[in-house]
Amino acid sequence: MRFRLTIPAFLAISLIAFASKTETLQELIARAEAAKPPDRPALYVEVAERQLESADKLYTAGNTEEARSAVQDVVSYSEKAHDAVIQSDKKIKGVEISLRKMAARLRDIQRTVNFDDQAPVQSAASQLESLRTDLLTHMFKGKNK
Repeated sequence: MRFRLTIPAFLAISLIAFASKTETLQELIARAEAAKPPDRPALYVEVAERQLESADKLYTAGNTEEARSAVQDVVSYSEKAHDAVIQSDKKIKGVEISLRKMAARLRDIQRTVNFDDQAPVQSAASQLESLRTDLLTHMFKGKNK
């Protein structure tokens, strides 16, 4: 009898925990804007990664205008993460790795979209690579002396 009561309780607790972890994109953006400077880079990267996932799904579904907007958001929030990590000078390596992975994913997406849609995706990948290169330069600027 006790076993039957604990399973529903466990399921209810799991659902509540899952619901609290899944916040909307707008909530995540608001939390990133209100966060302390050292916490912002990771939150901005998470927003960019979610938008990248969204862009991939939108291109697959054929919604190119919405997908282009999502790709622009990827670049915008990646730039915010870049600026925030340079300002705080902490967790640079993690942001650099995330930018590298997102740029690679954009190049993968570029290979699957129509020819007309390839240029904006390639441009976004190049911008992320530029941000990544800047972070690498920032990380190793004092090591070459």
